[in-house]
Amino acid sequence: MSFFPQPAPPPTKLARYRQLAPRAAIHVSPLQLGAMSIGDRWTPFGFAEMNKESSFKLLDAFFEAGGNFIDTANTYQDGASEEYIGNGWRHEGTYTSTPFRANENKVNQANFVGNNLKSLKLSLEVSLKRLRTTYIDVLYVHFPDNHTSSEEIMDGLHALVQQGTVLYLVRPWDFQRPLLGLRFVIYQAPYSVLQRDLEREIIPMCQHEGIALAFWNVLAAGKIRSDEEENRRRESRENGRAGFGPTWERNETEKKMCAVLEKIAAEVGTKHVTAVAIAYTLHKAPIVFPIVGGRKVEQLHANIEALNIRLTPEQINAIETAVPFEAGAPYNALGPIDQYSLFVNAFAHFDPQPRLPPILPEDS
Repeated sequence: MSFFPQPAPPPTKLARYRQLAPRAAIHVSPLQLGAMSIGDRWTPFGFAEMNKESSFKLLDAFFEAGGNFIDTANTYQDGASEEYIGNGWRHEGTYTSTPFRANENKVNQANFVGNNLKSLKLSLEVSLKRLRTTYIDVLYVHFPDNHTSSEEIMDGLHALVQQGTVLYLVRPWDFQRPLLGLRFVIYQAPYSVLQRDLEREIIPMCQHEGIALAFWNVLAAGKIRSDEEENRRRESRENGRAGFGPTWERNETEKKMCAVLEKIAAEVGTKHVTAVAIAYTLHKAPIVFPIVGGRKVEQLHANIEALNIRLTPEQINAIETAVPFEAGAPYNALGPIDQYSLFVNAFAHFDPQPRLPPILPEDS
């Protein structure tokens, strides 16, 4: 018998925790729960309603499966997302990431939106009140506003970290190297089997700087689904989310990709094409924390299956050739940004440094 007690077996692989980043030693679940659907104030915009009871049911299922990493924002569901998480649900040991962008409704919104210091201070005060906490684990600058200087943003973020109001920072979308020695630990952006823009520069940059990646839109706003699922939704009139697009139904490109995912799902032994799509993103970089949303517990469990899937090079190639990605100039001529270009290889033989591999399940 070992002198040290052993932890109980994890309920799912969601409870196999990973260090957030080389410079952030907190350990979080490999999938983040996206909380944009939690709340009941965006129904007019095409979102299905999630009242407090259904929201807590999903949050509890995530926690019981081992999840401890939640992605929310002060604007989600006009604040209801943060309120539900903070008002009676929040468990000790959960880590919350929240972006700041805009504040509660005011008569004059001019200085209550954007990335200026006033907006940062006021939005964070509101988030802390809603979440019923004294600090934020991970803070995002949600979107660039195209006019606040990086120096102003960095001054504000630096002060928050020094005060202990924020523990870790997410690298803004369009940022230069940090000032004052302050380091970003994670980068959030959209990425999926249908949207691979980040492969041009962002993923190599994050690998070079030791920054983790938080991928959102990994299921293409719900468009990753089987033909059977789409037909069921059409017949039941459940449909799907169309808040950010002209229709909830898939186009021909999306159907083509989903057909490939269905084939691979059968090969790896899962019924869920969503799990294959999420697994693909986990293969693309060494430190990845995909954000998975949804409203139903069964959707969450289907997404967790991604952590059991190890794709072969042939399966990855099938996904990437189904909807080809155009790297564009100069990468079409020079090759990937993290490899020696043909103009260098023409003069000598080089052994490139190997990349840090992603964390994948063991071969079955």
